[in-house]
Amino acid sequence: MHKSGLSQKRLERLSRVLQGYVECGEMAGIVALIHRRGEEAHVETIGWQDKETRTPIKRNTLFRIASMTKPIITVAMLALVEEGRIRLYDRIDTWLPELADRMVMRDPLGSPDDVYPSSRAITLHDLLTYRIGIGWGASSLRPQLFALTAAPASDALQIPDRVYLAPEAWMARLGEFPLIYEPGTRWMYQVSSDIMGVLISRITGKPLEMFLRESLFEPLGMVDTSFSVSPEKRDRLATLYAAAPGGGIEVRDHPRNTGWAEPPIFPAGASGLVSTADDYQRFGLMLLNKGELNGVRILSRKTVEAMTTDYLTPEQHMHPFSNFDRYDMDPEASMWDNWGFGYGVAVRTRRIGLGPSVGSFYWPGAFGTTWIADPQEQLMATVLPQMLGANPFYTQLGEDFLAMTYQAISD
Repeated sequence: MHKSGLSQKRLERLSRVLQGYVECGEMAGIVALIHRRGEEAHVETIGWQDKETRTPIKRNTLFRIASMTKPIITVAMLALVEEGRIRLYDRIDTWLPELADRMVMRDPLGSPDDVYPSSRAITLHDLLTYRIGIGWGASSLRPQLFALTAAPASDALQIPDRVYLAPEAWMARLGEFPLIYEPGTRWMYQVSSDIMGVLISRITGKPLEMFLRESLFEPLGMVDTSFSVSPEKRDRLATLYAAAPGGGIEVRDHPRNTGWAEPPIFPAGASGLVSTADDYQRFGLMLLNKGELNGVRILSRKTVEAMTTDYLTPEQHMHPFSNFDRYDMDPEASMWDNWGFGYGVAVRTRRIGLGPSVGSFYWPGAFGTTWIADPQEQLMATVLPQMLGANPFYTQLGEDFLAMTYQAISD
């Protein structure tokens, strides 16, 4: 048995299952990386970075990580809290006047003109927990809020009527909408992380990418994580595929003419980054180690504990999550039956099956990528395909990856 406590023989099952996805043509290629107890326990590179040219996928292949950007932005925001530049319960309209004096819709599905004044201002805690009162979810504003999704992710997702706005114009547009719910009362997806990116820039007076590089990427050795892919790295970028309408897969973003070639007009804190398995693994290991990696401390233990606490109320646990509600293979389960939400990550609240322990945390990406940090098992695992599925929050591959990882624990 490996000193990680994972059986190498049982990990061969993981290899077989991942290989099956590539052989049947459901996935072009997959990189997977697993650490346990601080040891690298397993690495997989299966299939193709580009199927047509038969370019093999490699450990340092670059992937569009979409919503796996969100936990990274959250950590950067919490670093500013630790520096005393902003407090958790400060109102954010001090920095973001576009969000001052909010009006709230009387009926989320009704007219955006039928409103009343919000009982309080939006705080940073609301922003970190996605409870600012506006975002993706059932509302009459849904098409307009979808359209605000930033490129290049919005192009790859083929979001209808998408708009291309720089941060200031984007904030101004968002400020034109009323809130859908009172601050603190409802979890709504996506928009909070994009706002957080703008807020970080305004507090620091630096472009978002520069602050991320200085505060996170360089200290952690995340050398390949960025909002764009420089020309010398382009040959390492995976081709992004999507399920084709008539079966099989089609190309959604190709390295030759990728939307990630140039720094974006809006560096999206919700969906914009490109990364590698090793880079994201370093990020996850830092959180697993309570804020520190290889002698470099990014956050304090108490801040990581705060980040990985479930803040959803019992009532909020009852609300469906947008329309991506099927989860964990249980047809009866909704997203929040077995998970809660901390700051930018879902937190496992109830043990089911052989998967993650209570207290595990993660957040997946719409292009098929996912990861898990399990403090109880001292496990950090990342799996990176590049395939846009029907449901970005649940993939069969992600489910199988977890099952095959956890069945390999042999201590």
